[in-house]
Amino acid sequence: MTVVTKQIDMAASDVADAPMELTDGFHLVIDALKLNGITTIYGVPGIPITDLGRMAQAEGMRVLSFRHEQNAGNAAAIAGFLTKKPGICLTVSAPGFLNGLTALANATTNCFPMILISGSSEREIVDLQQGDYEEMDQLAIAKPLCKAAFRVLHACDIGIGIARAIRAAVSGRPGGVYLDLPAKLFSQVIDAEAGAKSLVKVIDAAPAQLPAPSSIARALDELRNAKRPTIILGKGAAYAQADELVRELVERSGIPYVPMSMAKGLLPDTHPLSAGAARSTALKDSDVVLLVGARLNWLLSHGKGKTWGAPGSKRFIQIDIEPREMDSNVEIVAPVVGDIGSCVAALLDGIREEWSGAPAEWVETIRAKREANIAKMAPKLARNAAPMDFHSALGALRTVIKERPDALLVNEGANTLDLARGIIDMYQPRKRLDVGTWGVMGIGMGFAVAAAVETGKPVLAIEGDSAFGFSGMEVETICRYKLPVCIVIFNNNGIYRGTDTDPTGRDPATTVFVADSRYDRMMEAFGGVGAQVFTPEELKRAVDEAMDSGRPTLINAMIDPAAGSESGNIGSLNPQSVIKRKA
Repeated sequence: MTVVTKQIDMAASDVADAPMELTDGFHLVIDALKLNGITTIYGVPGIPITDLGRMAQAEGMRVLSFRHEQNAGNAAAIAGFLTKKPGICLTVSAPGFLNGLTALANATTNCFPMILISGSSEREIVDLQQGDYEEMDQLAIAKPLCKAAFRVLHACDIGIGIARAIRAAVSGRPGGVYLDLPAKLFSQVIDAEAGAKSLVKVIDAAPAQLPAPSSIARALDELRNAKRPTIILGKGAAYAQADELVRELVERSGIPYVPMSMAKGLLPDTHPLSAGAARSTALKDSDVVLLVGARLNWLLSHGKGKTWGAPGSKRFIQIDIEPREMDSNVEIVAPVVGDIGSCVAALLDGIREEWSGAPAEWVETIRAKREANIAKMAPKLARNAAPMDFHSALGALRTVIKERPDALLVNEGANTLDLARGIIDMYQPRKRLDVGTWGVMGIGMGFAVAAAVETGKPVLAIEGDSAFGFSGMEVETICRYKLPVCIVIFNNNGIYRGTDTDPTGRDPATTVFVADSRYDRMMEAFGGVGAQVFTPEELKRAVDEAMDSGRPTLINAMIDPAAGSESGNIGSLNPQSVIKRKA
């Protein structure tokens, strides 16, 4: 327990007594976090939380300061995904809080445990709207965008407030939590012994939730009767860290599986039962689909439409910890509610007892389609010419990850993201980090920082030039902390492509950037390593050098400006005008 020793005026009879030991809000926040095993904070310093960061660092916590709160929030969110403990983002009030709120909402949508802690104006001034410095009712604004929101007004309640935030962030379906700490809370002083007693160590924050035996029996019946079963692994399965159970489920059942992007590596993408390279066939022609930590949202076409074949041709089994997720888009004939580890273990008990395996004809169909697609793609990946296109550049980086399977891959962009998902094989769980459910750009540098900090492993961040622009200033943060991050920017001079024009001839097109920008020199400006490359061979060599050295590196990979398609693989979501105006 951290204490502040202060001499209190005493009566003459009390002169011999020792000085009263006191503590304050600053130290209680730090002590409450440390008591619960939280040792890292991501944030941006400023009024009223500057001293909180300083004191936390002095007390042995790692405090990483960013250039923008949204990037700090993204770092905290992905730290939560990697560790299963809530990542902490610390911001100033009002504008800083709002900057962090995008990351908090994204964390909630993606089920990443995160706590956004923001300083705020005093309640009595906010409620009367008297115009305080950065006055804003932050709690009211945060509530609709996160899993839970709390405000602490008294130092003696700091321990319980942080405990509630931690439990809310990680229990059930994980998500984002907002914790509002008004400025004068930090300087409140209370007796140190009473302060120590007020702290709460959260016990069993995310208890196992066992599935109903009847739900397991129902799911097993569906699988036994299936002629063309498929398993879909979502990022919830990766978060659960039930890796061996998931692997055994796939291998004992013999059912082909499709990994969603952040579930890649739960089993190697080269596994004989992987249907990643035959995704379209696996989804369209399957008859029974087992969803493990995956939701039937837009990323899976809501379980409907041509992606899934004829209407009514599918029977869905879904494992999820949130009962309300069931039947969200289509009927789930076998809902299994519980934590993924417990649910998969229960399914395995039934499979071990009596299981004849997936039908051989179906497994062979998937294998043949997978191998045909891989063979068809190979020539595109092997090209070594300038200018590079997305396929040839990603072919080089595919080899990098194959040779360094313990490296973490951060990925964002349009074509850069969509193509990398299918081209770059992953071999270990929780090594691929990307935009997730919302498809939001700007996660790159925050994710890269946290991935390096939380794992101690090298990080390869593959960025579209547009996506990089949202968080590019954090290259200074990467250099300041000397993190082993290699950033590769696919530079094709614009969003989707760099060849559009303004029909009026007045301005650059809305999707076009400065031609042949030297992003590599940004990294050099902060003491990192910069390089510009033009061929896949040069790209591979530069990335290997960066990963070997562990030095912050930015590689400007020049891509054909004409390469790329509108919105990557989701162009259908971009409405087209049917009105043709006369000039």
